[in-house]
Amino acid sequence: MKKPSESLELDTNLLAESEGSAAELINPNGKAPIVLICEHASNFIPASLNNLGLDAEGLVSHAAWDIGAYEMACKMSELLDAPLIASRVSRLVYDCNRSPESGIGIPSKSEKVEVPGNKNLTEAQINNRIESVYKPFHELINKTIHDPKRLTLSKQHVSPAIITLHSFTPIYFDEVRTVEIGLLHDKDDRLAKPMMREAKKQTKLNTEFNAPYSPTDNVMHTVNEHALEQGFLNVMIEVKNDLLSNSSDINSIAIALDGMIKASLGEEYV
Repeated sequence: MKKPSESLELDTNLLAESEGSAAELINPNGKAPIVLICEHASNFIPASLNNLGLDAEGLVSHAAWDIGAYEMACKMSELLDAPLIASRVSRLVYDCNRSPESGIGIPSKSEKVEVPGNKNLTEAQINNRIESVYKPFHELINKTIHDPKRLTLSKQHVSPAIITLHSFTPIYFDEVRTVEIGLLHDKDDRLAKPMMREAKKQTKLNTEFNAPYSPTDNVMHTVNEHALEQGFLNVMIEVKNDLLSNSSDINSIAIALDGMIKASLGEEYV
């Protein structure tokens, strides 16, 4: 019997053909010069990894994905008329918001959840995760951002704004989080700052900069990789997941964020 930590060889994709691709592009013809990204959209684990040894509770926990983030991102893609790139594989297989060089893309433990199938991996197994999950996801982002259509959609021919979408747990390591919406930025706060001003106008939700995480927590990889170095406007949005517990709440949050984004970006983007 194959152990949870065993994997296929490097030249074989972890995902069977019937399981589809590691990433998907939603609303590819969206007209807004905005690209939405959801790195932790799914809790799917390829059959070849035997659920990474997780129990049923672990498989549906926040450790495996950002609960509600995918549905929120899809609604925002519709409202903004913007393309959305979403991962189709659990971040416990490989966290696409962590660089391969960081060495933290395959956690053996996430908060209090042990991940047996991520322990004692060989270099070949690690590389297989990167090749099968991380690279296809970021290649799709790069292709979408640099699609010539993205640069010519508005009269001003503005470069695309890059917005990544996440959710977080109300309680983390037994600590209650009071923030409800986090607007995360690294060195570039050109979008985060006006969004904060709009948040104060448009919602009563407790909105904070760089919370519940900050760049020092190594959570800005996607933004830095695809936006910061190229000078594109960018922000990482975190929403407390108890605000995304049903379709009505998800729609309300998506509408609020849509208003904040549109008011912050200006007419040339929307």
